[in-house]
Amino acid sequence: MSRRRRRLIIPVVTLVVAGAVAAIIISLQPSPPVVASACTFGSGSAGGRYAITPTQAQNATIITAVGQQKGLPDHAVTVALATSFQETQLQNLPYGDLDSVGLFQQRPSEGWGTAAQIMDPAYAASAFFDHLAQVPGWASLPVTEAAQLVQHSATPDAYAQWSLEAQALAIATTGEVPAGLSCRLSSFGGSTPSHAALLAAATAELGPNPFGIPATTQRGWQIAAWAVAHAYNYHLTSVSFGGRTWTPGSGVWVAASPVDHVVTSTQ
Repeated sequence: MSRRRRRLIIPVVTLVVAGAVAAIIISLQPSPPVVASACTFGSGSAGGRYAITPTQAQNATIITAVGQQKGLPDHAVTVALATSFQETQLQNLPYGDLDSVGLFQQRPSEGWGTAAQIMDPAYAASAFFDHLAQVPGWASLPVTEAAQLVQHSATPDAYAQWSLEAQALAIATTGEVPAGLSCRLSSFGGSTPSHAALLAAATAELGPNPFGIPATTQRGWQIAAWAVAHAYNYHLTSVSFGGRTWTPGSGVWVAASPVDHVVTSTQ
């Protein structure tokens, strides 16, 4: 398996929470000028503050969403993120060692699926989690051991170097902390997609009505992180939840009025 690392760029979103339930507000508008493109997460204390690209952030939130939909504990997300960091730097590579491809460098010749299937990040993440769930006692194993029992890598200890960063990213993308993921963007990708395209992608990756009904605090912040990470592709100019709003130009979450339902708008 090849092991590379890259980072990409993410658009902006804001979220607003009211009490135990929260609402997410997303606005799609013309691209504003911004200074830099990067996404950040982490406490900045013991674990450190980390930076990745929007593409990496988008792939991370897809991995997280798949794990959450499968009902797996957050440790599973940490293991998966550490594995993808080591294998491809959270990039969906169409090449690798021998016939390995995708986020986890899975091989069609070893039964992981066709190359086209593996190149679908959601499919690849699902396959990884399914294999992880078959490892006896995986939930109590250190990240590097659990990852190795799935990957069977020639460098079994390599996953350990990503444990802290992967854990910090898992905390941010699962919604364990509010406003855990933030991105500042210098541009948006391609032509402006329709609002329907955003909703279709969000529903496929997060489940039914991700922006249509009130959400618990953690669920709301997970959806908010997903929206921020997908802002680059869907040209999101704001997302609100939990009494905070995020915009791509500033790249930070600021105080905002709370709402109890999800509101989306397009232009």
